[in-house]
Amino acid sequence: MAYLPNSDAERREMLDAVGAASEADLFTTIPAALRNPAIDLPPPLSEQDLVAELERLAARNRSLSAYDSFLGAGVYRRFSPAIVRGTISRPEFYTAYTPYQAEASQGTLQTIFEFQSMICALTGLDVANASLYDGATAAAEAMVIAVQATGRTRIAVADTVHPETIAVLRTFGEGRRIAVDVVATGDGVLVLETVRATLTAEHAALLVQYPSFAGTIQDLAPLAQAAHDAGALAICATDLHACAMLTPPGESGFDVTVGDGQPLGIPASFGGPHVGFMAVAQAQMRRIPGRLAGMTLDHDGRRAYTLTLQAREQHIRREHATSNICTNHALIALAATVYMAHMGAGGMRAVAEVSAQRAHHLASLLTAIDGLSLAHASTPFLWEFVLRTPSSAASFATAMHQRGIVAGLPLGRIDATRDGELLVCCTELTSPQAIDRYAAAAADVVASERSVAMAHA
Repeated sequence: MAYLPNSDAERREMLDAVGAASEADLFTTIPAALRNPAIDLPPPLSEQDLVAELERLAARNRSLSAYDSFLGAGVYRRFSPAIVRGTISRPEFYTAYTPYQAEASQGTLQTIFEFQSMICALTGLDVANASLYDGATAAAEAMVIAVQATGRTRIAVADTVHPETIAVLRTFGEGRRIAVDVVATGDGVLVLETVRATLTAEHAALLVQYPSFAGTIQDLAPLAQAAHDAGALAICATDLHACAMLTPPGESGFDVTVGDGQPLGIPASFGGPHVGFMAVAQAQMRRIPGRLAGMTLDHDGRRAYTLTLQAREQHIRREHATSNICTNHALIALAATVYMAHMGAGGMRAVAEVSAQRAHHLASLLTAIDGLSLAHASTPFLWEFVLRTPSSAASFATAMHQRGIVAGLPLGRIDATRDGELLVCCTELTSPQAIDRYAAAAADVVASERSVAMAHA
């Protein structure tokens, strides 16, 4: 039986302090239907029957490798070298990955230091932390950095930022009273005049994504300068393969760069686990959340690694903590580190180039089909693009799935006004034969839909 030390009078005092009449008022933000849901559970099973039932349910799953997959949208199917799994499977890493006792965790601290160094090299910024949970929460932490640095309470976010990231920003911002203003883009890119007109003396930062959620790219430097002209920080959510191929955000003048390390050798396994990364300019180093590993010398003059910065509530007074991030995803960060070390900047650049070449080849084949077109035809893109379909993109994707192809993400699931748009992705694992099959199947689906429409006319 739990022991609750608060008396009724103390509970009443706490409720009065937050302006709630009763404990039930604390949960009014949760929809009523979800507060006490009726759980209709089946009868209990024996262990043997339970295992059989779970195996039956698991057999319904299908691996992405069983299909020609063109699904991206923030989670990417990329090749993972055997050395990645081989390294993170070593027991000294997967059983003792948290460096609380630095003197006993030199191996882990060294891998964190290498991770930080590689993130800095790829993003073009000065300091990176030991990793974060994922790309979306890393963006939210960057928003908090900007608010702390400027004392302002609004953030401007391009509408081409991943919609799930925008949702996380709003969730973080609600509790901290930070307003999130979404800036409309034109043809998949931010218009500089629109940015300048949006930013005010209340905005702490401008957040853009590069490549955008739609896969588009543009010159970042004018956007960063526009943010600085307004007294705001410039934040970029990016992809590290793109950084290996294009001008990195740090060289374009951005103050903070964040992103998700999942494409760095980490499988697309039902959405997790992921690893977030963050790099900042020197001026923001003391505001970076989580851990920072550094290299030094011990009393015998030997190279040693240590936790240089731990600006979190377990190590300093809670009111001075930069974040409530309690740890880094050290094991997944290790996987990303091994991937980056194995591939090198040249290997990552080659991966990005092959992905882009195959995406552009597929786009050219699809736009040659009457009825299909690109939503952002005049805007450069990397390995993702938005395809316009003659009717519902969801029905197009369903018909393609019946032909053994995961055609992409129907954007109507995110925005009802984009029902006829499909986000398509290619990676280095997208074979030329798969591209040909996609184009042939797409032509067949479009022709079939046209025949059905004519029959009903």
